[in-house]
Amino acid sequence: MTVHQRDWHAFVTPGKDGAVHMDLAVDGITCAACMGEIERGLKRLPGIRTARVNLTSHRLAVDWVEDQTGADEIVSELARLGYTAHPFDPASQKERQDKTGKQLLRCLAVAGFAGMNIMLLSVSVWSGNATDITPETRDFFHWLSALIALPTVAYAGRPFVKSAFNALAAGRLNMDVPIVIGVFLAVALSVVQTLQHQHHAYFESAVMLLFFLLVGRYLDHNMRGRTRSFAENIAALKAEVAARINPDGTVREVPLSKVNSGDLVLVSGGERVPIDGVVETGQSEIDQSLVTGESVLVPVKPGQRVYAGTLNGAGALQVRVEAASGATLLDEVNRLLEAASQAKSKYVRIADRAARLYAPLVHGAAALTFLGWLLAGLSWQPALVISISVLIITCPCALGLAVPAVQVVASGQLFRSGILLNSGDAIERLSDIDTILFDKTGTLTLAEPDLCGSLNADDELINLAGRLALASRHPLSAALVKATGALVPLPNVAEVSGAGLETIVNGEVFRLGSPLYCGAGQEDIEQALKATPGASLLAIRYGDKPVRLLAFRQRLRPDAGEVVRLLTEQGYKLEILSGDTEPAVRDCAETLEVADWRAGMKPAQKIARLEELQRQGRKVLMVGDGLNDAPALAGAHVSLSPVSAVHLSQAAADAVFLGEKLMPVADALRLSRKARAAIEQNLWISALYNVIAVPIAVAGFVTPLMAAVAMSASSLAVTANALKLRWGEVNRSLPSGSKDYSNREP
Repeated sequence: MTVHQRDWHAFVTPGKDGAVHMDLAVDGITCAACMGEIERGLKRLPGIRTARVNLTSHRLAVDWVEDQTGADEIVSELARLGYTAHPFDPASQKERQDKTGKQLLRCLAVAGFAGMNIMLLSVSVWSGNATDITPETRDFFHWLSALIALPTVAYAGRPFVKSAFNALAAGRLNMDVPIVIGVFLAVALSVVQTLQHQHHAYFESAVMLLFFLLVGRYLDHNMRGRTRSFAENIAALKAEVAARINPDGTVREVPLSKVNSGDLVLVSGGERVPIDGVVETGQSEIDQSLVTGESVLVPVKPGQRVYAGTLNGAGALQVRVEAASGATLLDEVNRLLEAASQAKSKYVRIADRAARLYAPLVHGAAALTFLGWLLAGLSWQPALVISISVLIITCPCALGLAVPAVQVVASGQLFRSGILLNSGDAIERLSDIDTILFDKTGTLTLAEPDLCGSLNADDELINLAGRLALASRHPLSAALVKATGALVPLPNVAEVSGAGLETIVNGEVFRLGSPLYCGAGQEDIEQALKATPGASLLAIRYGDKPVRLLAFRQRLRPDAGEVVRLLTEQGYKLEILSGDTEPAVRDCAETLEVADWRAGMKPAQKIARLEELQRQGRKVLMVGDGLNDAPALAGAHVSLSPVSAVHLSQAAADAVFLGEKLMPVADALRLSRKARAAIEQNLWISALYNVIAVPIAVAGFVTPLMAAVAMSASSLAVTANALKLRWGEVNRSLPSGSKDYSNREP
């Protein structure tokens, strides 16, 4: 289907603040300068709010006001700039990328084979020039070289010529324009010198120049593919359909768009879970590595939550939908990854500005070099060869790759550690941190409460209470169901809003709920709270029997103590700011050996403490998950939220971490420091390359062939430096002998 036949409006989705959004795959992007051209060109259209290009995936994300500009106009503007747009689809985009890679490889093979043959002929000419080769023989070898070189340049130079032609047709310049000019000038000069029966021709330089340029471009293309963000492959985890169980019990396969919250779906053995929901019937094992980072299969049974994208084991499950397509955890992961990959950091903006200056500077430098050597008395032919070398060697490829290469690799490493970035410059800001403020509930502790102490499996009253709890979705009821392993609900259950559950068992009233609802005495309540500070109480009353009180508390994350110790040893100042009661926060702080803590903190008080630290010159990382943490998360220098956080906190945070462990917080700080160092090293590498290489080329010490090798080497150098982030990174685990706090209540 052609661009003009496609209904682009159908690919538009609702955005934020009344805007609309569209994702496009763009062909023809070769460097950071192309990104800048697209973004600046689209922003000239009325109503465009943001236009961001991902250099790695060639994905363009546009947000705009639909009343002012249509989707067709955006695609037309891209065509005017010399780029072809397609609806973004990870699978088809990968296919196009693979096709591009194969084309580069074919061009590379042709250039390499032709270059070797021309080099053999050139060796004969070079040796003959030093001895007694006849002019006729030399001309014959030159024409034979031309016969090989001209079709080779026409075929192998297509990737560069097409890009340069599209740029010039759109009235702009890109990095391929000087490359094409340099190659064509080298070939044209060689033909002229052959016609003039000169001793030297540069056919081998032109072809080998193309060969080394293609080597660099192919390796660059290949490395981009290897380090491509997880966001571009996430569609493989997402089911397209779901087996919905209708009210009459029939099962029908429907698109995810037709599945709504509250529907019941069947997840057969071996299938991916299509939605977020709660298991109603069935037992199985789930691979939740996407959510927890752990590859071990986790048993699931009725009452437990499952997430879209996770893989079901052998058992069949019936799952009640909580979040349908578009609102699942998998969609949130995708959104966060895309936001991070498309956002621009300070270093990216610096590199983009430098790359924009490239075209006028390099053409000016080449022209001045040519004129300078002419004025110095050199003939036009060697002066032209020197200016060609300047055209080739002065390349912004390394500068354009300096930051994106590190960001892509760092984002991948952070994801492997269970961290999803929500901000493009979060890596830079994380590397500045010297103070960390932790919320307690849901951050240092796990979000779901657990029963304090152990249960007697033969306790009939507790087992009945677990069956009664199946009728409620309250967190304490869910915790009791988990503790008792109840599977069969009690019949005829009535729920009293805000109080609890009630039913009749063997003619007696059976209640489960708040202590007051169940008639517990104030003295009993105070004794239970004194025995377990900061706990929540769930009461059981059966007929006239004494009320049973069960205490529930959130457990500390299993590695909380080790992470706190590690961060303290690394020199970070740690504080706990919690809205919980003083006994609960004190117990948590003493367990984790955190000296500075505050309890009963309201949102305004957390902000006040944050501002106080910032006035002292502190760079603060806020780690929290509740609604009361959202203002502090937004106001901190950088912020992290667990994936269990409410949506408002996730939106305010710069990054989200997955799983039950706290180690991702330490990993984020460690990786951010390494990434920032790699970015700065890459910028220095690209700057020093031009500072050293350009004067040498202007001085005439570099041939076009040597310039091509140097240019490719600079791009590979910054990419290899970025890939260092992956070297030495292994699955990090707690040292042997470290304490596990997973069963320790704060």
